[in-house]
Amino acid sequence: MNYMDRYAFWCNAGLPEDVQNELKSIANDTEELKGRFGGDLQFGTAGMRGIMGAGSNRLNRYTVRRAAQGMAAWLSSTDLPKKAAIGYDSRHNSQLFAEVCAVAFAEVGIQTWLYDRLAPTPMLSYAVRQLGCGCGIVISASHNAGAYNGVKCYGPDGCQMTDEPAAIVTAKIAEIPFFVPETKSFTEYMNDGLITYIGQDLWEKYYETVLNEAVDPEMLKNAGLNIVYTPLCGTGMEPVHAVLGKLGVNITTVECQAKPDGDFKTCEYPNPETDAALNESYKVAATAPCDVILGTDPDADRVAIAVPDGKGGFVKLSGNELGFMLLDYVLKARTAKKDIPEGAITVRSIVSSPLADRIAAYYGVEMKAVLTGFKYIGGEILKLEEKNEEHKFLFGFEESCGYLKGTYARDKDAIVASMLVCELAASLKTQGKNILDALEDVYKKYGFYLAHVQSVELTGADAMEKAAKMMADLRAEVPATIGGAAVTGVRDYKSSVAKDLVADTETVINLPKSNVLEFLLGDKGSVIARPSGTEPKVKFYYTAVGETKEAAKTLLDAMVKQMSV
Repeated sequence: MNYMDRYAFWCNAGLPEDVQNELKSIANDTEELKGRFGGDLQFGTAGMRGIMGAGSNRLNRYTVRRAAQGMAAWLSSTDLPKKAAIGYDSRHNSQLFAEVCAVAFAEVGIQTWLYDRLAPTPMLSYAVRQLGCGCGIVISASHNAGAYNGVKCYGPDGCQMTDEPAAIVTAKIAEIPFFVPETKSFTEYMNDGLITYIGQDLWEKYYETVLNEAVDPEMLKNAGLNIVYTPLCGTGMEPVHAVLGKLGVNITTVECQAKPDGDFKTCEYPNPETDAALNESYKVAATAPCDVILGTDPDADRVAIAVPDGKGGFVKLSGNELGFMLLDYVLKARTAKKDIPEGAITVRSIVSSPLADRIAAYYGVEMKAVLTGFKYIGGEILKLEEKNEEHKFLFGFEESCGYLKGTYARDKDAIVASMLVCELAASLKTQGKNILDALEDVYKKYGFYLAHVQSVELTGADAMEKAAKMMADLRAEVPATIGGAAVTGVRDYKSSVAKDLVADTETVINLPKSNVLEFLLGDKGSVIARPSGTEPKVKFYYTAVGETKEAAKTLLDAMVKQMSV
């Protein structure tokens, strides 16, 4: 089918009046028709994500139902428990899409548990494991703008779905026609007992589990810590207040972002990686008692912080900086208690700061680097769990503001990270210091590793092809220097080959294949290029190392300038 054939098929499918009216409204808009009907919305290891609206390439109850039917068909074909858990965030249609998924599971006899209200993504990961489910779904588009929503899919281990099952689900979806009517309504399946709401007892058990990950809760209770908190109109409001409230943290909430809002009117792009995400928080913190500003993204799996600079302003930490600060805090505290187990590990993604490696080494702990995607960090926990050694996992993080302490969930968790941020800030406050002071101490102790992420967005009908060509060109023409620093090695995660250009040797990279390319600059840093799997963009991750912050910044600026030409 071409896009007009798909459009005609939808127009003639007898859909509800509101959908028909939406379809009629774009009848003469060629670009809109191509965008909505140029193909089918793709399913991958992260599930599906897209702009909401009518069309085969949009997220709507029909594309969501088809994806859920594919998940149900896959689960039914396995030996996994025929049970599923579903959660959803504050976006438009999230509850509707969650109920659509629940019906698709119930239709084939899968016992389904559904959160009865907004719940963070890590709580879905937790529920999958606690309820002994074969899979899970959370309806969320994470930090995307309000026009988007998504279907995140999880395996029985609580990790986001891996390549092999995702490929099977994709094949199952392709076999399912659009617009297969539901056999019963959501309410009827609730009455039958095939769909059940998750009770408050699981919420409380989750809170208790997170609180058990505190390093020094009594210290926090006595510190008189003041934070300004924003859930960015998402799911974090209830659990963050529940956990931090139990620890005696004084919370001033950013009221204009406290209630769920799928339009995100006060924060158009609710991504905690961006400074703009905390703009409303800065206004509140200017007059409220504030040791730390803390913001969680809409599905509360990521967290960002900013700290008063002592001059009336605030400094926002990068995801890398918060990651290695939390790592240092956890390892220092556990070392003081002498409870770091032999063979303990910490884990970071390959695009996260290698400064974390130096911190881990200082405390005698192994740091493992894995591919981007928290499921790979979860995979390292699973390896330990299979040997009954999950207690050896101490901390994991990604530079995109994702952190996890504990093994109760297999995805990043802004709730436990928020608690650790408060512990870190409280411990410093009792010493008469703040997080910025400690950050400077870490840089002086371990080296000035400055990082920067650059996203190159490509446009046009051939945008994805342009992204592929950019990666091909980088592989074909390896630069001799970047920013004045010699390129000493190349790691190609697609071919699984690491080349040492100084020694003229090659070694095998023992990670799953991925379209990622890394240029090593000896002890000066690195540049990593990674295309998006769903959007026409290539992201560049820079690390520059210098003896001083100024030297590292000069090198970083030169690296970015050269690669941007």
